[in-house]
Amino acid sequence: MAPRRLLLVGEGNFSFAAALSETLDQSTHLTATCLQRPAELARDPLAWENLQRLRERGIDVRFGVDCTQLADVFELHEREFDQIYFNFPHCGRKAGVAKNRELLAKFFQSCADVLTEEGEVHVALCRGQGGTPADKPQREWHNSWQVVAMAALGGLILSDVYPFSCKAVPGYKCTGYRSQDKSFHVEGALNHVFTRSLPFEGSQPRIFRIKLGNQWFSFPEPEALVGKLNRGFLEAPSCHPIKTINEKLIAELGKVFPLKRLKCSYPLLPQEGTSVLPFWNCDFLSAAFWISLHEDNSNSESLTGGTSQDVEDFLVSFSELSLLKNPGRDGKEEACEGTCGQAKVCLRPSLLVHVQDVIEVPDFLSGSLHILSGPVFQKCHILPFTMPAFHETLFILGFNQNLKDGCLQSLLDHLKGILDSLLTQTLPESSKLSSLVKFVLQSNGKDYMIRVKTHNFSPDCTEDLIIGSVITSATSVIHKDQCFVFVSMNLDLLAMLVWCISDWRMLWTFDNRFLKNFVPGKIEPFKSHSLYPPCYVHDVSFWIDQKKGFDELEFHTVARAVSQDTIISIQFLSRFQHPKTQQVSLCYRLTYQTCDKALTQQQVASMQSQFRKEIQQHLYVVPR
Repeated sequence: MAPRRLLLVGEGNFSFAAALSETLDQSTHLTATCLQRPAELARDPLAWENLQRLRERGIDVRFGVDCTQLADVFELHEREFDQIYFNFPHCGRKAGVAKNRELLAKFFQSCADVLTEEGEVHVALCRGQGGTPADKPQREWHNSWQVVAMAALGGLILSDVYPFSCKAVPGYKCTGYRSQDKSFHVEGALNHVFTRSLPFEGSQPRIFRIKLGNQWFSFPEPEALVGKLNRGFLEAPSCHPIKTINEKLIAELGKVFPLKRLKCSYPLLPQEGTSVLPFWNCDFLSAAFWISLHEDNSNSESLTGGTSQDVEDFLVSFSELSLLKNPGRDGKEEACEGTCGQAKVCLRPSLLVHVQDVIEVPDFLSGSLHILSGPVFQKCHILPFTMPAFHETLFILGFNQNLKDGCLQSLLDHLKGILDSLLTQTLPESSKLSSLVKFVLQSNGKDYMIRVKTHNFSPDCTEDLIIGSVITSATSVIHKDQCFVFVSMNLDLLAMLVWCISDWRMLWTFDNRFLKNFVPGKIEPFKSHSLYPPCYVHDVSFWIDQKKGFDELEFHTVARAVSQDTIISIQFLSRFQHPKTQQVSLCYRLTYQTCDKALTQQQVASMQSQFRKEIQQHLYVVPR
């Protein structure tokens, strides 16, 4: 195994390097640097004493090192550092926050050139300087050094933060306060640990292929769903928490009911489409993602210049697609079949579109719990607990009409007990209630919504969260003597609550550090690898075409697509009507923030500019 390599920058009197060197084993290589030349340290006896100790231990010491130009200091073979330390950076004298932000930004950008892929950058700051909620008290953002935003410029994210203790490094004396031989005020100081972010690239929609009969079709991934198709979270080799929670649900219900697991591989629904949908899920179509299939006559060895492996990776199963009629923007149905070898399909908005197929099978097993699980896709407003893609599990139970009340109550009681048990595993004893789950009867007097009390999980949650529904009003043409109950569960929301994951987007991250949080057989609170990501706020106002109207759902969908899911909030600010022209203008506030990647102010400004262009083109508005 290669030796661990540590780099210290901005050393003043080398006391930190000397103290740290005593704690390291022989397999660790330490390089200590400072900006000053040897002559500038000649009058500092403590510095020379520490330098002598370092030389005796064979430590690599370098002078005149500018921490904002590290690539110029080290040769290519020397640039792989596992940890870089910068304690109490400061521009010197009475430099303001702007100058010190600039120092941090250039330092972080320089670190990106010499840091290993899994390396860490440690930055110690005095109380309040960082500007994160970890600071007590927290300074206003504009009056802080904005350390997480500066780190983002170097492609780094804050992964840990903890109190800085001089006592933990005996002999360390931090000096240089305002370029004097004075110590910094280290009471309340924090050590910030940064790691590399996955690159924030402009993800291009992938091309997918699907076979209908004997004909291959291709289509681009919807821009609002980039990175969310074909992820395989529920497949056999997956260790994703969504699969874990689904398997726990099924296993517990299997102790009470005979189980029949169904493969989520249904063919496309027939062209006549909406007539096969029961009345209680027709509304799904208005929020469906519609795509056009184009004939693809390329052979299976090539897909837009790719290889056969690309085809295998990106091949969409029938289970995620439903061939239906497009209701169109004005509510009128559009023809499903196009011209010139095209067909119109929608990505499955819910597993409920499949229930009629299940219960109409002649050999349907009464009394057995039929289970269907898979990803579903719906357009939705940008809110903390709404998501355009999530995983749904559907429990279907049929029983004799004479046993309806008893069977239904048994299912609800067992489900409630299982959910309460799962949801309290990560809560402290003082926060546990007798029950977190309740079934709320709907206005039709038959169906229920499954609600969870969420204030114990997050102080920001003031309302109950709907994680599923129970539908009891379905009938079968073939099995007329039976009643049916469908229980639909949002596995993503359930996983968020069980593991205390605050942001649904984290479930879809490509960062391997996410899955390392989940130990088989254990349920422990999730710890994010990206802490306190910066927020960026932009307003947008525009004139609307009153004849064509304004589709707010499409507005949110375009925002989601352009921002690559970095917009976490869209707030309506105002409506203005011009007194002379009677034109109407709307104004919204957009908040950008990632959960797992470094995001810079410049990237957000570019997205905002593109968003203005997109809404003008697709929503018939005129930006102001």
